Amino acid sequence: MSEETDTMAITFVNPSGLPEIDVYRQVSIASGSKLIFIAGQVAWDAEGVTIGEGDLAAQVEQSYLNIGTALAEVGGSFDDVAKLTFYVVDWTPDKMPPLLEGISRAAAKLGVTPVPPATLIGVAALDVPDHLVEIEATAILD
Repeated sequence: MSEETDTMAITFVNPSGLPEIDVYRQVSIASGSKLIFIAGQVAWDAEGVTIGEGDLAAQVEQSYLNIGTALAEVGGSFDDVAKLTFYVVDWTPDKMPPLLEGISRAAAKLGVTPVPPATLIGVAALDVPDHLVEIEATAILD
């Protein structure tokens, strides 16, 4: 038996036969009419200054806030997010606590339920050497 959760134009499903993972669902079903692709967001403020140099939690927080800004600009919110993809420089499992801390801090500032990554990919480097994380989002709007 599968578990389903609806949030507006997206239904999240954990199919029976696949592991249930607390922080995300295995399948997202989109039924909205507008598909939004948000380019990878890094820890830049509005002036292009890197926030949190050398601090993964601070960079995750700023990148996540930038996703929130992009969603708001197109009339969306984190409730509309079908998938977040995180790219983390030199990923190792010990980086999970600061990553989740950054998500939690940003979600608290935005007043939303934290949405962790559906996909987390370790990379050798990003476009700017000071950047430790980049977050992409796909959202569905009615």
